[in-house]
Amino acid sequence: MGFGFFVGVFGVLILSHATYSTVQYRGLLKIMEEEFSGPPINVMFELLLGFVLCIWAALTVPGKFLSIHPHSEENSIVSLPANLDFMIFNHRGKAFPVGTDLKLKH
Repeated sequence: MGFGFFVGVFGVLILSHATYSTVQYRGLLKIMEEEFSGPPINVMFELLLGFVLCIWAALTVPGKFLSIHPHSEENSIVSLPANLDFMIFNHRGKAFPVGTDLKLKH
């Protein structure tokens, strides 16, 4: 578990505290018989900070992004699996035209 994981946990804790503060604020407004128009500005800053920390952790914790280009050196097929029982070649894809020279209509 790296630094990014702990940043994500800290972000979730900040979001949880902002939720608790909003519920507590609404309870206080009910006691004072006032309308709830939105959470206080400090809770909004907590929400923004927690959201940014969670997004940052979600982008950094899983690891590096891999190339999706089919002709990339990272995506080369090493070998076919030994068990060919689950390879299906007779499927609905055969209904599509095989030609790759199709042009889009503008």
